[in-house]
Amino acid sequence: MTDTLAPADYLADHFEQFTDELLEFLSIPSISALPDHAPHVAAAADWVAARLRQAGVTTVEVMNAGGVPTVYAEHLEAGDDAPTILIYGHFDTQPVDPVELWTNPPFTPVIRDERVYARGASDDKGNMLIPILAAEAWLQTTGSLPINVKFLFEGEEEVGSPHIEQFIIDNRDRLGCDYVVSADGGQFGEEQPNLLVGFKGLCAVEIELTGPERDLHSGQYGGTVQNPIHALARLIASMRDDEGRITIEGFYDEVVTPSQADSQQIAEIPHDDAEFAQGLGVDHLFGEPGYSTLERAWCRPTLEVNGTWGGFLDDGVKTVLPSKAHAKITCRLVPDQEPAVIADRIRQHVLSHTPPGVKATVALSESGARPYLVPGDHPGNQAAGDVLSDLYGQAPYFTRSGGTLPICSVLREHLGVFTVIFAFALDDERAHSPDEFFRLSSFRRGQQAWSQLWQRIAN
Repeated sequence: MTDTLAPADYLADHFEQFTDELLEFLSIPSISALPDHAPHVAAAADWVAARLRQAGVTTVEVMNAGGVPTVYAEHLEAGDDAPTILIYGHFDTQPVDPVELWTNPPFTPVIRDERVYARGASDDKGNMLIPILAAEAWLQTTGSLPINVKFLFEGEEEVGSPHIEQFIIDNRDRLGCDYVVSADGGQFGEEQPNLLVGFKGLCAVEIELTGPERDLHSGQYGGTVQNPIHALARLIASMRDDEGRITIEGFYDEVVTPSQADSQQIAEIPHDDAEFAQGLGVDHLFGEPGYSTLERAWCRPTLEVNGTWGGFLDDGVKTVLPSKAHAKITCRLVPDQEPAVIADRIRQHVLSHTPPGVKATVALSESGARPYLVPGDHPGNQAAGDVLSDLYGQAPYFTRSGGTLPICSVLREHLGVFTVIFAFALDDERAHSPDEFFRLSSFRRGQQAWSQLWQRIAN
């Protein structure tokens, strides 16, 4: 323990060391989607466990979550009257293809222009290392943490966390806490913080239409039987009207419309529709009428066709009338929609709107996620908001995401707690793309933020 330093000073004095450690961490190719990299995922788990022990955390264990290593740790010396938080993050990464588009090898980290370039730098190794370092700063300077802290770092977030729910159920008592703080997420910009309070849920279906028992000669049989691809086009068109409203019966029944206060908070966030459209390479935007672009992206459910196929797809011409046609559809859901209920309503729509001459089958995906929304005035958001306001010099925006973070709804269902998003990635850092990077300024600011967060929560 160093009596002469405050945690903030300790972090500043050790920043170069911590940066070197981040580079070491990033050099582990922990790609969870590729079986050949399972030993590297295990190596990353061991690295995280060792780093927690080095920080001074009292209990650290690499556990098994369905064959995938998961790191659990706890430091519970603040006493029964102190709050207990669970910190969440992940140490697995996306694959790196196409590797030829990387300026440097993706697992050979480099620093250029005050940015660390490597796969996993922004999502999520740079972010999840930060609370470990902040804990070390407190333990090495004051000898203790002002709150009780638990850590849960998983190794398969990038493949949808298929085993984490059962792990949480099996370890419910051990993981118990007042609320969760996620080190997976980001900020609005370099000069503007945000608190991410909502994620959409997800459900998925696959449709197959079958017409004739085999592919047919389109000259001999065309115009005499239903073409499954034509039928599929009509079926898909029946799911939305011309303005973008979803026409599935009952689709909107459980949707919670944003309150006036929610809409006002969203309206205060800077957004330019023309700039947004230009950045996407489209000449105009499209969506459900009556809502702003951000409201449609964050607060309204969607139904999107992700892919269709059937018949002859190779180069050249083959005059065929196909036997089958297929479509994959996903919906992003909002409170209080249930994935299984919405998927079944799509199935019922397909069965009742299938054109004559073809038969339909609908496969409902087992993977899905409930939508998630945490109250803006949750004590964890209040503490995080105070820290962000101090560090950035202005209050955070309250934002939502059109994406899905299943862990939040899983933790809410099985631990009965909300998750506060407290991380420092930025949207332009090319997560999941070649030349992913993480700003050293964010790495530095995040350490100070987490160090301050312990005390804010205690207060």
